[in-house]
Amino acid sequence: MSTKDFIEKDYYKVLGVPKDATEAEIKKAYRKLAREFHPDANKGNAKAEERFKEISEANDVLGDPKKRKEYDEARALFGNGGFRPGPGAGGATFNFDLGDLFGGAQGGGGFGGGLGDVFGGLFNRGGAGTTRTQPRRGQDIESEVTLSFTEAIEGATVPLRMSSQAPCKACSGTGDKNGTPRVCPTCVGTGQVARGSGGGFSLTDPCPDCKGRGLIAEHPCEICKGSGRAKSSRTMQVRIPAGVSDGQRIRLRGKGAPGERGGPAGDLYVVVHVKEHPVFGRKGDNLTVTVPVTFVEAALGGEVRVPTLGGPAVTLKLPPGTPNGRTMRARGKGAVRKDGTRGDLLVTVEVSVPKDLSGKARDALEAYREATAGEDPRAELFQAAKGA
Repeated sequence: MSTKDFIEKDYYKVLGVPKDATEAEIKKAYRKLAREFHPDANKGNAKAEERFKEISEANDVLGDPKKRKEYDEARALFGNGGFRPGPGAGGATFNFDLGDLFGGAQGGGGFGGGLGDVFGGLFNRGGAGTTRTQPRRGQDIESEVTLSFTEAIEGATVPLRMSSQAPCKACSGTGDKNGTPRVCPTCVGTGQVARGSGGGFSLTDPCPDCKGRGLIAEHPCEICKGSGRAKSSRTMQVRIPAGVSDGQRIRLRGKGAPGERGGPAGDLYVVVHVKEHPVFGRKGDNLTVTVPVTFVEAALGGEVRVPTLGGPAVTLKLPPGTPNGRTMRARGKGAVRKDGTRGDLLVTVEVSVPKDLSGKARDALEAYREATAGEDPRAELFQAAKGA
C-alpha cells in the first residue's frame, strides 16, 4: 500500500462504521463483511474478491490502534489533498496533487516508509533519503487457514505455505551478480531526488535511475533482474491458539517477509475460518447443544446424559415439568477463554414426540388424555388475545 492510498482511502466508509467507532464495533463490522464477501462464499465473483481485499486492508489499519492513530492524524492534515501550515505561515494554504506529493513511492508492508518519510521529504529534512539507506522492515503477509470446530476450540498447529518478496539469494540482495553494485551518482545513494515545488518547499521523488534503491548494478543479477528482490516460498508451522472464532484475525509478530539490510521481518496475519460441527454450536465462549428428551422425562423429571466436546459425557438433572426449549448449563464445558478458563455448555431441551406407538403405550396415553380432559393449555392464550 502506498502512503498516498493510506491517506486518500476512507477506511471507515469501507467498513461502514463512524470515525469514533470503538475497537469492538470495528471488529464486529469486519467479521460481518468478511463472511459476506469471502472468496470461498463467492466463487468466481471478482467484485466480491476485490471487496474482500478492501475490507481486509481497512481492518488492517483500523484494527491496529497505532496504525489507526497515524491514519487519523494523516487524514486530518491531508484530508483535502492540501497542506495547511500552522501559525506563522500567514494562514496560507498550499495545495498539492497527492500523486505528485507522494511520488508513487511504494512500501513493502504497512504504509511505505511511514509518515516520517512524507514529512521528512516535505520539509527537506532528509527523512526519505536517510531511511532508504538504513535497514528496512519486511513486508506484512496475510494468509488464511480453515480449522475443524474441535481444532478451533482446543487449538492446533497447522502448516502454512507462504510466498513473499525477500532479498535475492543469488546476489545476496545487492542486485548485482558479482555482489558489487555501485552507489547511484544521480541520488548519491539516497534513492531520492529533490525537485522544487514553489513556496519554499522541496518535494522528493524516487530516483529514476536506481528506482529508489540508491544502488546501480553494473552486472544485473539474472534471477532478480537487478532489483535485489526475488519471490520466496516457505512452509512454516503456525500455532493457532485455543478458542479462536470464525473470521478472527491473528497477528504473529516477525513471521512475515524478511527485512532488508538487517531490518526486522514483517508480521504474519492469519484469518481463521471454522467449519461447522454436526452436534455443537457456539455463542461467544459458550458451546451449545440440543438434547432430545421424552415426554415422560420432561413431565416427571429425571437424569439426562449429555455429550461434551472431546470429553466424557455429563449428567444433568431434569426438573419435573420441564418445558420444551428450556436451556440448562453445564459449567466449564465450553470454549477456552483468553485467561485459560473455559466457558459453559448450554444444553437446550427438545421434547421428542414418537412417531410409532406400541399398543400398551397408546392405551397409557389414552388413559392420560381422559385423566386430563378438563385442562386446556391454550385457555390463557385466547384470553390474552381478546384483552389485547
